[in-house]
Amino acid sequence: MENKWKNKNFLDALKNAINGIKYVFKSERNFKIQLIFAVLAIIASILLKINYTEFAIIVLLIFLIFFAEFFNTILETIIDMYTEEYNEKAKIAKDIAAGAVTMLSISTVIIGLFIFFPKIYNIIIK
Repeated sequence: MENKWKNKNFLDALKNAINGIKYVFKSERNFKIQLIFAVLAIIASILLKINYTEFAIIVLLIFLIFFAEFFNTILETIIDMYTEEYNEKAKIAKDIAAGAVTMLSISTVIIGLFIFFPKIYNIIIK
């Protein structure tokens, strides 16, 4: 039995993936905010001349946050598909997913401070 949802080839899979990215970009305000912070982090990385390892950490954290936001959107979409009525368990699931994104964002800010603060401090002190 053929799965009608399965991609026929790599290009179809890529097109569908791009459609998913577009959907999240268009529909999720928080993703747009995270994208702005990601661009600012990349610019700061270049201006502050962080090393390759630090840059790799910044890029990894950016994509982890993007992944978390995508996963949060997936969960919200599935829950909304399941019920249109208010459901306390649905609310809890959505709140937990949003909390996971928030926790990752907070840890990313802390790691960013460890990377960027010494460089900024050295510029100010010199």
